[in-house]
Amino acid sequence: MGEQTKTSARIAGPRETGEGGAPPVNDSAFARWLADRAGQVLLQVRQNTGFSDGKALKTAGDQAAHELLRAELARWRPADAVLSEEDEHSRTAWIEGEPTLTRPNRLDANRVWIVDPLDGTREFSEEGRDDWAVHVALWTADSSAPARLTAGAVAMPARHCTLATDHAPAYPPMPLEAATGGAIRIAASRTRPPAFVTALAGEIGAELVPMGSAGVKIAAVINGDADAYVHAGGQYEWDSAAPVAVALATGLHASRIDGTPLTYNQADPKLPDLVVCRKDLAPRLLAALQRHLPSE
Repeated sequence: MGEQTKTSARIAGPRETGEGGAPPVNDSAFARWLADRAGQVLLQVRQNTGFSDGKALKTAGDQAAHELLRAELARWRPADAVLSEEDEHSRTAWIEGEPTLTRPNRLDANRVWIVDPLDGTREFSEEGRDDWAVHVALWTADSSAPARLTAGAVAMPARHCTLATDHAPAYPPMPLEAATGGAIRIAASRTRPPAFVTALAGEIGAELVPMGSAGVKIAAVINGDADAYVHAGGQYEWDSAAPVAVALATGLHASRIDGTPLTYNQADPKLPDLVVCRKDLAPRLLAALQRHLPSE
């Protein structure tokens, strides 16, 4: 990991970590505290369950982290709404006038925590892999922050690292290769990189860097281990809210792949595509993406 990772994963004082009592009052510090708590639970699940049954390990991890996040949010932020990947009907889009659907309370809330208890279940279930994460983000209706994301934390427990908005990492330096006209590095799925990303990389002379979860890929851009992350294979708000919050706090570019702003806490939680990159690369990437956008 680079110097930015070390800085963002620094040792915090007792008041910041909530040791000996209540967690931090500040939302960004609370997001870090919460993601770290869930991360420790996941490490314990890995140790206790083992890797002989990958499906059972995935299920146990998802459930344990979800229950921890839900319990702590209910205890310390009881007035706030929550959108978690593991909630029942979390993927259901609410449609005005549809009699079979109940309007989610989050759509009328001023503050909504958007969480992914375990991002990268495949990697979590494979012994020796560390490219999985916990996402915790706060969306606030009246915020002027980009995408209205006022707090975010991405814990990568197996790497002993958490990136969060309370102490946003420094803007990643431009690598020498990119500065001298060399290939830029695009973080991509290690198992199924979308065809359009492969075509995009070929056009602009980019190198695809395979890695696990969406949070880890965006963290790689934040840390300077990759120059961009491009995705259009279908995601939900919890897949990107927390890492996008940190990326924006760092000063990076984040948008839909057509260049429009990212929006969260929508009636349909599906947020199928995004691009996160250094700002100097955004015009070039967005222009090339227009020639490779996947068909609807």
